[in-house]
Amino acid sequence: MGMSRVDPLRHSVFHTSFCNTLTSMINDGGNMKVNDLVTVKTDGELRREGVILAVEEFNEGIMYLVALDDYPAGVWFFNEIDSRDGTFVELRQVR
Repeated sequence: MGMSRVDPLRHSVFHTSFCNTLTSMINDGGNMKVNDLVTVKTDGELRREGVILAVEEFNEGIMYLVALDDYPAGVWFFNEIDSRDGTFVELRQVR
């Protein structure tokens, strides 16, 4: 069986479009973006520090994939748009 050939122009246009969309999604996630140092609200009393790995926007709010010490691959947290009680991820305050 022969290998199928990829049209370089078509592949390049798709790749550029995909990268632009992905970059836009990552950078437009409110004030927080990939690689920001944040704190997250969990079941414990203290907020935990982590680093944002990915950002996904939805109509109801924004999801952040945050790497924590115990979960380096990340855990998804959802910040609701219109609810302070539904805010789980915040930028880390420099002291």
